[in-house]
Amino acid sequence: MTLIRRIVVAGISVTTLLGMAAPVNALAPTPVASPAPAGGGAGKVTDLGVPLQDVLLLGGVVAPGPDGRTVLWGASSGTPAHLNAVDPATGDERGRLDLPGAAGAWAVDATPDGSLYAGTYGDGRLYRWTREGGVADLGRPLPSENFIWSVAAGEGATVYGGTSPGGRLFGYDPAGGVRDYGRLSPTHAYVRSVSYTNGKIYAGTEGPAAVFEVDAATGVAERLPDPPGLDLAGKWAYDVNAAGGFLYVRFGGAFPGPLHVWDITARTWTDALESAHGLDVSPPDDQGRVYFVKAGELVGYDPRTRTVTGTGMPFTGRVANTRGIGWAELGLPDYPGKSLVGLLWRGLMFRYNPQTGARSFVQTGIQGEPIDITAIAEGPDGRVYTGGFLNGGFAALDPKTGERAEFHTFSQSEAMTTHAGKLYVGAYPEARVYAYDPALPWNSTEYSPSPEPGLEPNPARLFDLAADKQIRPRALVSAGRYLVAGTMPDLGNLGGVLAVWDPRKGALKYSQRNVIKDQSIVSLAYRDGVVYGGTSIYSGQSATPPTQPEAKLFAWSVREDRLLWEIVPAPGKPAIPALTFDRLGRLWGIAGGEVFRVNVAARKVVSRITLSSSTSASGALVLNRADGLLYGAHAGTEVFALNPVTGKRKVLRRGPVHQLAVHRSGGVYFAEGPRLFKYQPQSR
Repeated sequence: MTLIRRIVVAGISVTTLLGMAAPVNALAPTPVASPAPAGGGAGKVTDLGVPLQDVLLLGGVVAPGPDGRTVLWGASSGTPAHLNAVDPATGDERGRLDLPGAAGAWAVDATPDGSLYAGTYGDGRLYRWTREGGVADLGRPLPSENFIWSVAAGEGATVYGGTSPGGRLFGYDPAGGVRDYGRLSPTHAYVRSVSYTNGKIYAGTEGPAAVFEVDAATGVAERLPDPPGLDLAGKWAYDVNAAGGFLYVRFGGAFPGPLHVWDITARTWTDALESAHGLDVSPPDDQGRVYFVKAGELVGYDPRTRTVTGTGMPFTGRVANTRGIGWAELGLPDYPGKSLVGLLWRGLMFRYNPQTGARSFVQTGIQGEPIDITAIAEGPDGRVYTGGFLNGGFAALDPKTGERAEFHTFSQSEAMTTHAGKLYVGAYPEARVYAYDPALPWNSTEYSPSPEPGLEPNPARLFDLAADKQIRPRALVSAGRYLVAGTMPDLGNLGGVLAVWDPRKGALKYSQRNVIKDQSIVSLAYRDGVVYGGTSIYSGQSATPPTQPEAKLFAWSVREDRLLWEIVPAPGKPAIPALTFDRLGRLWGIAGGEVFRVNVAARKVVSRITLSSSTSASGALVLNRADGLLYGAHAGTEVFALNPVTGKRKVLRRGPVHQLAVHRSGGVYFAEGPRLFKYQPQSR
């Protein structure tokens, strides 16, 4: 989550928590000096602050905290990421610990000696916290791996971890250091989930899922038999949990899937439970029952009698995955003895007492973090909208003041565009497309904690392309009466989809995969009945190797639903991330360090402007109708203005810019990580 954008986290979704408000000064505009653009006078860059800020918890565990009492530990994504300790009786924070250099952690577990470990994404680092020594950065256990997906407590202070992109398993203990168990399977790139019990490490991979039992002492690995009758194509062994002599393996992805039960002693699969949520099952209670969320309800499960007992505690939202679940003594009147406690991904805490049936959700004191901006667009109401990475989020800003007008918890946004009075949003995962009407109340049935009964969903989910193995709707364009989307496929797949949506009929007019063989569609432009598309040789997940050498530009007839032509406009470049028409109706694109112009009638490139030798897949290019210039972002290094008549270019700001949009007022909005900036050209 899809980790960051360059390292994709498998899908994440919201539970039942409203977004936290940004600090009062988070959006205070700050003018910044800027050089003059090409062909115009001096302009001004204003720092608009952080429009997206929310809580995102990935890994978690219930374990002793800073003062020795049981807490809920949760790793929150941010810059840097943090380990948060939450009081299960009050929801208050008991500790907030920096993970320097880390952006987030799926992998969190506590070992019997009282250590807490976190494995991070981005550069695959391992951290250890102890009450005596605080947080220690242990470095990268395996230099080849940039993502630690899961860690599992072993004996004493030993921890085991699973990684990508090499699909490796490692062990670490403070006395002996790192042990590399190697790659578990030559056909798998991810060890997604890890658990340990009685000298054995259990590890699950991406699809087609495989589960391995590894002897911790000898390193000998044996693959467990597949559950009978289960088709593993496209399914991950997403969660693996050893508890009370049984192994619980949830096959699928971030959303509910079948939970299969393996009897470790009998060495056989004994049961399968449908519609199980992740990410963990609880440690067993005194009767050997484990607890988890099933079909939107917390349930208890006895593996010996194979019976499921409901608790009546509902979990709403798109995904109700627990971020650590365990037992704690709360000392509250309705919660005698031990109660079940856990965290949800937006910082909400839940608790349940099996004796009294008492249950509650409590908003914790975990602080929100700035969210990297992944999409910017002008809405139909003239406001500037931003969407975020991983945590997601959805914010509208006043273009005159730059102040945030509203914020909502939402999915990770891949693209936004205005069409026929609505703002259309492409969301990760499943390549979902939504329509938002700013004239109506926000009412997300997937992401609001309490959707308004009787009101229509807003944003309304229109369609998704999960059945075509798609994950990211990276390109959206208004095309006459239609909306056209271009997508990137999920792990292990190549070939994006070109989808044409008819808002009048409320249905897809056309949808086709592999319009350009084995290439994703990452940019779109429209003129006179024709959609022009730029491709990428890459999949929507970085571990999938490409088969094509370079990106292509293609033309598609919207009326006839057919490919008109395709060319290679930028030889050797892997992606064409942006396309736009200038005032004269000429098509421009950017690819790596090159801007090119295409004569669409002649179907050939007629001019090139070299910015650098970069082969980056990142870039932005858009026409500013107010001054006639093209504004772009080059390979995550700078913002520039380009005169399409003279070819003169001026760098406006250097920095890690990937997203850029132009407002009708002439303001140019761009993002550097979580911060939003506005460049206002000087009036001529």
